[in-house]
Amino acid sequence: MSKPLSFYRSYFLSKTMFLRRRNGTDSSKTRVADPNIEKDGADNDDKKKDQYKMPQRRNYGSKKWSCWDNCCWFIGFICSIWWFCLFLYNTMPDSIPQFVTMAITGPLPDPPGVKLRKEGLTANHPVVLVPGVVTGGLELWEGRHCAEGLLGKRLWGGSFGEFYKRPLCWLEHISLDNDTGFDPPGIRVRPVTGLVAADYFATGYFVWAVVIANLAHIGYEEKSLYMAAYDWRLSFQNTEIRDQSLTRIKSNIELLVATHGGKKVVVLPHSMGVQYFLHFMKWVETPAPRGGGGGPDWCAKHIKAIMNIGAPFLGSPKSIALHFSIEVRDIAALRAQAPGLLDKDVLGLQTFKHLMRMFRTWDATFSMIPKGGETIWGGLDWSPETETVNNSAKKGTDNSTRNTGGNGNICDTKGVNYGRLISFSKDWAETHSSKIERVDFKHVAKGDKLTNSSNCDIWLEYHEMGNRAIKAVADHKVYTAGSILDLLHYVAPKLMARGASHFSYGIADDLDDPKYDQYKYWSNPLETKLPNAPDMEIYSLYGVGLPTERGYIYKVAPPSDCSIPFQIDTSVDGDSEDSCLKGGVFSGDGDETVPIISAGFMCAKGWRGKTRFNPSGIRTYNREYKHAPPANLLEGRGTQSGSHVDLLGNFALIEDVLRVAAGATGEDIGGDRVYSDIFKCGHFCRHFGMSVKFEKTGFEVLENVLVSILCVVLKKEHKEMTSH
Repeated sequence: MSKPLSFYRSYFLSKTMFLRRRNGTDSSKTRVADPNIEKDGADNDDKKKDQYKMPQRRNYGSKKWSCWDNCCWFIGFICSIWWFCLFLYNTMPDSIPQFVTMAITGPLPDPPGVKLRKEGLTANHPVVLVPGVVTGGLELWEGRHCAEGLLGKRLWGGSFGEFYKRPLCWLEHISLDNDTGFDPPGIRVRPVTGLVAADYFATGYFVWAVVIANLAHIGYEEKSLYMAAYDWRLSFQNTEIRDQSLTRIKSNIELLVATHGGKKVVVLPHSMGVQYFLHFMKWVETPAPRGGGGGPDWCAKHIKAIMNIGAPFLGSPKSIALHFSIEVRDIAALRAQAPGLLDKDVLGLQTFKHLMRMFRTWDATFSMIPKGGETIWGGLDWSPETETVNNSAKKGTDNSTRNTGGNGNICDTKGVNYGRLISFSKDWAETHSSKIERVDFKHVAKGDKLTNSSNCDIWLEYHEMGNRAIKAVADHKVYTAGSILDLLHYVAPKLMARGASHFSYGIADDLDDPKYDQYKYWSNPLETKLPNAPDMEIYSLYGVGLPTERGYIYKVAPPSDCSIPFQIDTSVDGDSEDSCLKGGVFSGDGDETVPIISAGFMCAKGWRGKTRFNPSGIRTYNREYKHAPPANLLEGRGTQSGSHVDLLGNFALIEDVLRVAAGATGEDIGGDRVYSDIFKCGHFCRHFGMSVKFEKTGFEVLENVLVSILCVVLKKEHKEMTSH
């Protein structure tokens, strides 16, 4: 064996030496120089040196490691680790991940559906789910040339892949027509149907999926569940005109009742779906062709209970900020971190103006503007929340001015006046109204358009205001729920004219007035009556203990031809660390989106007992859920969350829903469960005589009458004393 190897070695070495000599690269010639060469002339010296010079090898090892190489190596390393871990996870038995999870977190509690199934609960009443704003999927059925290949695919919801690929085309198709409130010509976008319409908003972000899964645990399936999908961009009545959505809801509820032996449905509306279903209940009782023609007893025959989740019965201040400057707390903070980038025409983005143009075409968003005016939301020098705190302090039950949320979070309300929804500086937000001189902006002519506004790529009504009108708006200084509508009508008259034809925001003096038969009043609980269904139950299920936007401090933005002239002043904070004022936003108690006054007032006060808004005495219940953050990362968004959307994954709420769907009543699940001051706040949501309007029976009526008589007697005695 050694002989053949030695032969091959000698053979290849001889070949190598031969090639080196042939190419003039023999080491002996390169290392030893002929002494006679140095004596030759200078002209031949360089040639001969080059002749015997050994060629240099490339030194591949001396290349520098660049930043790009580092990035590629790091990405490759992360991907390799990820795929390796994924491989291990998929190959190992299921018991190992469960063992690791239990070792970290301890034994996980059973989901409510599993727990109640062990107790013997089974499916009973059919369930109807009504999604809220932006949570329902939308798909394309006809589009422009830029949307080629998207037929039948989701434009809203899912992965939002088309938004990243072609954002301007996506904006064009997801927006509605400014004049008609329907799809623009040549575009048809329709709601996704079935339970998949709103089970997940985006990949991994659940909406109704957890509720559906727990209903399935106790025996529910698709034939006993119905997702009342609708196009949440359209005004409520326009969903019927274009898609017959209200008719479909009526037909499906009747089908569910008929196929389940006459058992009534349990309805679960969420967020704006609460107002949509209020509109439906009036529509279904109204004679055709204006309504569904179901008759005055349709709801009594078909609905067992309505469990409103995160209900903005009376609107939300967030809607004001979105209509006014397309901002909320988080967007304003982002704008502060990257000033100018999202406002100006940087790389052709014009982000805020595109968003405002799109948002202002969605008529349904008008339903979220606060309802009830100063009676509900407070005036220049008072609000229900601060009156509650001050009243408690006077009685000695609380010696501070702190607003304690449902989870014990403390918020210092000193100097806070929630009644001022918009203030144009911190000073004007805190100054007493007697010291504020305000300009009546409504009579200031616009006329002087901003220079070069015709060159703006995105048309907004702000471009027609002019500097004088912008200054007048700021000089008005503070705006309450009573004047905020005047502000929006002034800065966007065409927009608000369209919204005013579909929604109303007042309090009815006489609900028997024929004008309240118009559909624009049907979604406002303060301007309509509940159906005649004394056996029906209405629940308000909402989260508490989270800072919720209640008011804003604005400033005039730097002048620009095509910018939105107003923005939240994120540089303004309260005087103390635990102040309710942070980043130009006043916060109160709620679920981060809907304040408790909007979510809880109607069931706590407006509909409680037989009132003019609830003539048949439908039983109402307030069920609050204290927010608790996730205990660990493996818990996801939390099983005790009180946040507006995450509430749909709250185990306590889901258990309440399952028990009622299985046949329990409000008293069976414990009646009211309240951690906030909603009942105290409801007491202060009134002007003189308001409580008489809200309560028409029992000792409260007698109390109010006696108070009124006493006031008259005292006034008469005061006049007699002054005359003498």
